Amino acid sequence: MTFDRGQISIGRYWDIPAGRKSEATERMSEAAIVGRFRELLEEAVRIRLMADVPLGMFLSGGLDSSAIAALMSKMIDRRLQTFSVAFKQRAFSELDYARQVARAINADAHEIVIDDQDFFGALPQLIWHEDEPIAHASSIPLYFVSALARNHVKVVLTGEGSDELLAGYGKYPRALANWRAGAAYALVPPPVRKWMAASVVPNVPGTIGRYASRSFLAMPRTPEAMFFDNFAAVGLGRQSTLLSPRFAEMATVERAYGPSRAFFDVPNGQSTTLDRLLYADMKTYLVELLMKQDQMSMAASIESRVPFLDHRLVEFAAGLPTRMKLRGFTTKWILREAVRGILPPAILTRKKMGFPVPFGIWMRGPWQDVARDVLLDVRSRQRGIIEPAAVERLISSHAAGATDGGDAIWSLLNLELWYRTHIDGDGVQAITGKPLTLPSATALRATA
Repeated sequence: MTFDRGQISIGRYWDIPAGRKSEATERMSEAAIVGRFRELLEEAVRIRLMADVPLGMFLSGGLDSSAIAALMSKMIDRRLQTFSVAFKQRAFSELDYARQVARAINADAHEIVIDDQDFFGALPQLIWHEDEPIAHASSIPLYFVSALARNHVKVVLTGEGSDELLAGYGKYPRALANWRAGAAYALVPPPVRKWMAASVVPNVPGTIGRYASRSFLAMPRTPEAMFFDNFAAVGLGRQSTLLSPRFAEMATVERAYGPSRAFFDVPNGQSTTLDRLLYADMKTYLVELLMKQDQMSMAASIESRVPFLDHRLVEFAAGLPTRMKLRGFTTKWILREAVRGILPPAILTRKKMGFPVPFGIWMRGPWQDVARDVLLDVRSRQRGIIEPAAVERLISSHAAGATDGGDAIWSLLNLELWYRTHIDGDGVQAITGKPLTLPSATALRATA
């Protein structure tokens, strides 16, 4: 904002240079580009080590946090302290990978393992901290690992931002393939396409049918349909069935995805479809992730820093050609090459987990009754936001394994608890008898 002789003007002083290809980069070899990326990443980490207090690292065992941890360990004069969190269910634990990295870099590793009692005991208090319904179930374990780190350090570095900057999610290659196939499919006469979408795809059974329903065979070739709603946790179709009629009318493409489409349309010139997707995600989805990171770490009174979002690194990466980010279905290609010599091979090739939470499994056990009690009691019914009969069917169908409704139940549960806490003014809710505490009984400390 500029104030000049009584006049105020507001303008953006910096933006992500999506699609602005660097002429210097175009003249560089791939090896030189990878080397320059490594230099910028190292400098981003080094800058964020400036502090008068102890620092540590949130280590999931994924590529992003492992890369930062490996670089960080070479820049400090003591063993790096890392902090990891997992659930008791082995399928939802990345601790084996985090331990591999900790051993490889000789870190002083700290771990915490939580269960469903810890999760639901913390949920109401963390809704109060976040001030709005919690979008990501991973916010809860993030709080616990922040509380663990707070016992040892004041500042942590994290791997946030890499996926949106370097096309790290599996949705990107799938979305691009779907988009290209949709362009070819547009040559098929419209009546045939309409018949396929209405009569053939809905009758394809099993996994193939689910994939077909999310492909060019069943949806219009628009960014709203193929890119945004297709990868939403709870798509507009499901929303409209779970909301009461007056709210279901508001679940429109324009309301839900207008801002995302506006950001998608900003890059131009040399911008590729991937450039535009990444730009839109950095302006929307990444903002949510950073808010989650900030609020959950500050709830435990710890500061978190994100090297991947150093503006020099972002400017360099945003101008890279698609091949430096995606190679077929290999994501974050340039990052994998940049840290190939300092990480165990298993970390470079492992499948991305994305901090999974077994909420859907818990909703097929006794916790479904808690969700039912919250969502279908008198207060929720009188509020008039949801369609009670549809919500009851959703919970029952999910519990029976007939459908996957975990994300929808999570969203509805958070909405109702948030409404009671902040709109009704009833304060932190109680859905279990277990208070929010750091579960020392399950906290582990492993020194690599």
